[in-house]
Amino acid sequence: MNKSRFLPKPYTKFLESGTISTQAPSNIALVKYWGKYGEQLPQNASVSFTLSRCRTETILQFEKISTSENFHFEVYLDGKREKGFEPKITKFFDRIEKYVPFLKEYKFIIKTKNTFPHSSGIASSASGMAALSMCLVEMENRLMCGTPSTALEAASTNNLKHNQKLSTSTALSRTGVEAKASFLARLGSGSASRSIEGPLVVWGEHPEIEGSSNLFGIQYPYKVHENFSNYQDTILLVDKGEKQVSSSVGHDLMNGNPYAQARFATANNNLSKFITVFESGDISAFIKIVESEALQLHGMMMSSEPYFILMKPNTLKIINRIWEFRKETNSQVCFTLDAGANVHVLYPSSEKRTVQKFIEDQLAGYCKNGEYIHDFCGIGAQIY
Repeated sequence: MNKSRFLPKPYTKFLESGTISTQAPSNIALVKYWGKYGEQLPQNASVSFTLSRCRTETILQFEKISTSENFHFEVYLDGKREKGFEPKITKFFDRIEKYVPFLKEYKFIIKTKNTFPHSSGIASSASGMAALSMCLVEMENRLMCGTPSTALEAASTNNLKHNQKLSTSTALSRTGVEAKASFLARLGSGSASRSIEGPLVVWGEHPEIEGSSNLFGIQYPYKVHENFSNYQDTILLVDKGEKQVSSSVGHDLMNGNPYAQARFATANNNLSKFITVFESGDISAFIKIVESEALQLHGMMMSSEPYFILMKPNTLKIINRIWEFRKETNSQVCFTLDAGANVHVLYPSSEKRTVQKFIEDQLAGYCKNGEYIHDFCGIGAQIY
């Protein structure tokens, strides 16, 4: 697919200053993306559940300045200036400038906060880059049409179908907004491309999934059984600290991993299997794929050079206890892992009460300070 579709039409409106507020959720991959090439392109396709409560809330303040050779911005996390984040934003702006060419014409104040711990394996970079990208696409809409995209919020809230358009005051259709925001977000963090829509999002070209692309994420386009509606995800906070190896470094290490090509093929094959699983509602098959994907992800970390381990002892204790509980009770609870020590406990909404009691009684003790977050599948990013 041609990246030129994301180059903007000439801006017809003038904005002196303003504020845009967005929120974007984290997501948890069911088929994992681990390994990339080129400009943030995935070595294999992935599919994820979009979350609801684990999200980044971002306020973008902008003020017109004389056109500059440099970007002018400040980043604040929870009200505190975070200069350490600014090199990453500069790199992001460098990558996306030709697609949002107003960046050097404004000074930006980026105020952001997470509803979950930063850099602890809950994809804070994904939700953060997705929220910022939504702000920039909304700002571009205002430069094109002169009015806020109030219809976009309604579209997000109601989870409208892709063929529905926004009001005529909005420069981009709902589909266009989502695609461009996902495209931009990907250039900041690959998994951020999956945080724009929901509840199931595919990112990466896959021969069996129509419309799939390496350039942006799409809402899963085929039938999904009601067994997977309102799916639950409780994140057990085993470790709330900074990861010892960042995801960016981990992705790069796949370039020399002797098992990389087999892993990429397995991931794409598992996504093919999910097409049948999602349609049939076969949760047992779902569990086998999801847990295998989680363990393969961490297996790739342990077989990299240099090798590393992000799981903690309590991560393994939780996994074993989940397996025991499933055998004892015939529950359909399962686990997955992101690039960190925390455990995502996945379960159908029909088992919500039983599994959450199990978590409270038997798994919370393995968490840092007994902390965990009850979450569930959501619809994606929104503009306030």
